[in-house]
Amino acid sequence: MSILRSNILLLLAAAIWGLAFVAQRVGMEYVGPFTFNGVRFALGGLSLLPLIFYYQNRSPKDNRAEEGTKQVMIAGIIAGIVLFIAATLQQIGLIYTTAGKAAFITCLYIVLVPILGILLKQYVSMSTWIGSVIAVVGLYFLCVKDGLYISYGEILELTGAFFWAIHILIIDHFSCRVPVLKLAFFQFITCSILSLISALFLETISIESIYQAAVPILYGGIFSVGVAYTLQVVAQKSAQPSHAAIILSMETVFAAIGGWLILNERLGFQETLGCVIMFAGMLLSQLQNLTRPKESVNDTAIDSESNMVP
Repeated sequence: MSILRSNILLLLAAAIWGLAFVAQRVGMEYVGPFTFNGVRFALGGLSLLPLIFYYQNRSPKDNRAEEGTKQVMIAGIIAGIVLFIAATLQQIGLIYTTAGKAAFITCLYIVLVPILGILLKQYVSMSTWIGSVIAVVGLYFLCVKDGLYISYGEILELTGAFFWAIHILIIDHFSCRVPVLKLAFFQFITCSILSLISALFLETISIESIYQAAVPILYGGIFSVGVAYTLQVVAQKSAQPSHAAIILSMETVFAAIGGWLILNERLGFQETLGCVIMFAGMLLSQLQNLTRPKESVNDTAIDSESNMVP
């Protein structure tokens, strides 16, 4: 696969993920956040089954399959619990803030991951530290109003970004030990079950409301999870690491554009400036990828970013 084709596929995946923030806001006009996530992640998990069966049939039979299934289920449940917390914070936060803001704040995970990695004694480059500081400055312009006030939705999104970062570190830990597609399937199903249980106690679930939200739910589940996940895994086998990091960060831009075109969301000059500064900080934090081997960067990117489902 050519580098140009890989970059186009990555850009398509970023566009799908960015517009998913718009779908999430639209969907909650009809159903609650737990119901939306419950159905969405169930569809996302089921959409991975054809890929799982395809690769499983191509792989040689292993007598340790039963032991491996137990291991991947445990890993998926752990990752799914953290995913549930992160997705819940993101979904509820979208009720109180715009799709564009939610996307930019959520993508702070790009700089939070290496910083949290310090706890695991991982090296953090100078470009990451500088990029993190710049991103925080951008976050200030984007979210802080007069009197140093940050809205409730933005606080939820920021808290969620920390859990997305923790989730990525968990995926990074397990991805070299269990099959990635099966890990993704079990974490999505775990998140779906926890969301639906929460919805039973906290929301009113009706078939009619789910039917009214069918389009955004289908988009968020099948396209955002199944299609975009597959595009990224396929594309990053050939894409340059630095290109992949930059292109995938573009999901924040697509979210802002989608919110403007579809939801008529407007960003003032200060908020737009904040988005630009945050985007610059996120890109700067990825400069370290230029000096890392292509294989190691690609593996990390596939294991982490493909599981940060918007």
